[in-house]
Amino acid sequence: MVGAFEQAILALMIFVIMLGMGASLTPRDFWLALRRPYGLAIGVISQYGFMPLIGFLLITILPLPQAIAVGVLIMACMPGGTTSNIFTYFSKGNLALSVLMTVTSTVTGVILIPIILVLYATALDLEIPRENIIITLVLLLVPVAIGMVLRKINANVGAVTEFFGSALALFFILFLMISWVPRNWQFLLSTTPATYVAAIGLGLVGITIGYLFARALRLHPRNARTVALETGIQNGPLAIAIIAFTFSGTEAQEIMAVPALYSLFIVIVSTLVTLVFRRANTAAEQKLPDSLL
Repeated sequence: MVGAFEQAILALMIFVIMLGMGASLTPRDFWLALRRPYGLAIGVISQYGFMPLIGFLLITILPLPQAIAVGVLIMACMPGGTTSNIFTYFSKGNLALSVLMTVTSTVTGVILIPIILVLYATALDLEIPRENIIITLVLLLVPVAIGMVLRKINANVGAVTEFFGSALALFFILFLMISWVPRNWQFLLSTTPATYVAAIGLGLVGITIGYLFARALRLHPRNARTVALETGIQNGPLAIAIIAFTFSGTEAQEIMAVPALYSLFIVIVSTLVTLVFRRANTAAEQKLPDSLL
């Protein structure tokens, strides 16, 4: 599914995407996040409470092969990605909250992702090499730190790096469509419908649950849309990178199917959701509350 050349390109893409995420951050962002523990809690609950549970239920309900089930679980345990920030912007959501949730889920993911993976993998009787995943996650924080340093040294360089990182996240989807899909067309035709249901359902159900959760908390409609998108849009490139650097051979190719399909379909799902959110946006919703939430 993914050759050596594609793995090298993937590694470079992930580095630049994480570099761009780091370039969007300043120490002040972390300070503001700590001053708003409510927002931090919502981000953590959405990413590492709802999404892994949704993945677990999909694996339990659907007749999935073990390798596909591992892919679903890994995808469900990923943090939010920069793609969610882009769709939040077009949905007229709260971009500041979106970035805060992305940062929170990425940083806390170094600790939470291995723990949650082990818990659910044990419950599902799946084998996941947590040590390799931990090493990969820690290494991915390096470009984030470099991006923050670039932003600190020169704001203009940081802004350009941030832009390229965000743009590359979307380019990654195009890269999959151009490179991955044609070479794996036979696999896409022969794979079971349950795999497609899992790949599409993970994001769609996540967005729905995130929105209902936010509305139950009586959040401002713009914030509710933001929480919905941040919950359902996972970091697909990161999931594929973790699988590529953790597993090998045919096993890696099979496990990678769900993150690859998820990355393709989440853009379609998010675009449709964004159109719905934009239609629901009213003049009254343009006024954000005094606080971030």
